[in-house]
Amino acid sequence: MTGNRLQPPAFQWPDPPLHVALVEPEIPPNTGNIARLCAATQSPLHLVGNLGFRLTDARVRRAGLDYWKSVQILRHDSLAAFESALGTRRAFFLSTKGRIPYASATFEPGDTLVFGSETRGLPPDLLARHPDTVLTIPMQTQHVRSLNLADSVAIVLYEALRQINLRLSCDGNSSGIQ
Repeated sequence: MTGNRLQPPAFQWPDPPLHVALVEPEIPPNTGNIARLCAATQSPLHLVGNLGFRLTDARVRRAGLDYWKSVQILRHDSLAAFESALGTRRAFFLSTKGRIPYASATFEPGDTLVFGSETRGLPPDLLARHPDTVLTIPMQTQHVRSLNLADSVAIVLYEALRQINLRLSCDGNSSGIQ
């Protein structure tokens, strides 16, 4: 069946890129893995508040391998400083306490995906200020409190990229498969 091969659609990266924000991450390898995801997608990485490690920590560096030079890292001393820097850019806040499944959101270029620390998640007052943009990753069982932070970022980031790319393809900007 060599005559019926489908041509893969051209992938289009969003412009402006998506942003990823981690509020007070605690586990070095998670942040390193997320930095690698950000390098692969050219998504700026915002690190907010107190980190549970130093960025020079060998465990962070090892998880990010040699991709650190390809990651735009933006440090914000506090949540208030981050929110100020966010400006008018749209943000989605990921939480196990969210009611909206992440795949139900409509992502756009330039959106920011905000994730909390591994043990505390995002602050309740932050979630309360943004009730219409608090998303969750559905889980079938009550035996699991949450997914790994790096896994969660990968799931949501690539869903956002998929949605944006599909819309770009449908708008006639590429000859992708619908």
